[in-house]
Amino acid sequence: MTKTVFVNGTFDILHPGHMQLFKVARSLGDRVIVATDSDEKIRTDKPNTGKPINNLPFRLTMLESCKYIDTVLWFNSMQELSDLVQLYRPDILLLGDDWRNGVVIGAEFAKEVRFFPRIPWYSSTKVIEKIKTCLLYTSPSPRDATLSRMPSSA
Repeated sequence: MTKTVFVNGTFDILHPGHMQLFKVARSLGDRVIVATDSDEKIRTDKPNTGKPINNLPFRLTMLESCKYIDTVLWFNSMQELSDLVQLYRPDILLLGDDWRNGVVIGAEFAKEVRFFPRIPWYSSTKVIEKIKTCLLYTSPSPRDATLSRMPSSA
């Protein structure tokens, strides 16, 4: 009998913390289903953040490329997420532990809810901040732009 694990999240910028989550999901079951939020839902849930950085087709492609994941789905509302969990009725609903004291959508349709401890040094927000910092310190000065247009001497 197949044991199904269901995971959901934004997965905007995949990082090693996400990969660990998917790896743990695979270790808990034979079938791993991952559902991600639509762009519209992310913009509604996280206004004025510029998120998502990567659009839904990009995120779906990245998730579909992960060897630990069998099925990738997306949803546009909490109701749609609940409907997906109800449809697949997973053995395990696996979430980040930041949801431990929150409302777990679809919990009533899963045999068990488990929480994955977040790895503090990995987060999409930290990746975005690091990129911003790198851009700040590596943006070319007008002098650099002039020098790059000059022909190199042989």
